[in-house]
Amino acid sequence: MKIVVTGAAGFIGSHLCEHLLASGDHEVIGVDAFVREELQIIGNKNIEGFYNHPNFQMITANILDIDWHKTLENADIVYHLAGIPGVRSSWGADFRSYVDTNILGTQRLLEACSSLALQKFVFASTSSVYGETTGQVSEDRKLAPLAPYGISKLTGEHLCRVYSDRVPIVILRYFTVYGPRQRSDMAFHRFIRQLLHNDPITLIGDGSQSRDFTYIKDCVEATAAIVNAANVIGETINIGGKERATVTNVIQSLELLTGKQANIIQSGMMHGEPMHTWADISKANKLLNYEPKISLMTGLAREVEYLSHYYK
Repeated sequence: MKIVVTGAAGFIGSHLCEHLLASGDHEVIGVDAFVREELQIIGNKNIEGFYNHPNFQMITANILDIDWHKTLENADIVYHLAGIPGVRSSWGADFRSYVDTNILGTQRLLEACSSLALQKFVFASTSSVYGETTGQVSEDRKLAPLAPYGISKLTGEHLCRVYSDRVPIVILRYFTVYGPRQRSDMAFHRFIRQLLHNDPITLIGDGSQSRDFTYIKDCVEATAAIVNAANVIGETINIGGKERATVTNVIQSLELLTGKQANIIQSGMMHGEPMHTWADISKANKLLNYEPKISLMTGLAREVEYLSHYYK
């Protein structure tokens, strides 16, 4: 199959490209504008392991400017992972970039796909669309984002549904994905870097907030399973992890893994983020045969190992 992956040099996108290429069954076209300053630095590192793969082509272009007609020629599946991430940075004037990329960019790609004979269009959404919840969250839960970022992703979902009569849509809602190649502003990466450098850990909130943490390998296996999955068109599917934990629990685990004592400094309160997330993944299990395998401690150990080498 010919598969187009937007956001191919990013955290999840690079792992997805790598996984699809490893199967030996697909031609993968990666699209990324390397928009964020950090991605300009690490993006090439993210894709270096498969950049020269004979079945891979990298297109460096902004999704707002690219010639989609040419890029999508003969494409079977599109994974739309490109977007401006981050809850805290979505407030204020910076929201303009979220609108441009997450909303307008998505609409332009959908419009281009609407004239094609695609098998599937997979839109990467987020648990942020749910807002504050209690208990396990199924896909039919009322949606109430707490931050502009969540609004931008929910708008992307609505655009997908508007185009669903012409584009075979599948929406995936990711729950707090972590692991090697994580962005440096994400909590686990930041905590590990600070511990490795003997710096204080800057903690937002009081640490009692809990998350359904999803290891990148589990996330990507579920995402790639869409390729051969039947009866998924029109579905919205939660992709969660093997276990939940509080942020305090995570810091304690990282202390054990690094052999270092954390010096924790309060760095403001949470704003626009829920206290707890917990995915009901029964639909993913039914439609994708998804069963997360990587425990939180195992996943954290792999990320610590990766970042230890990275910062050397």
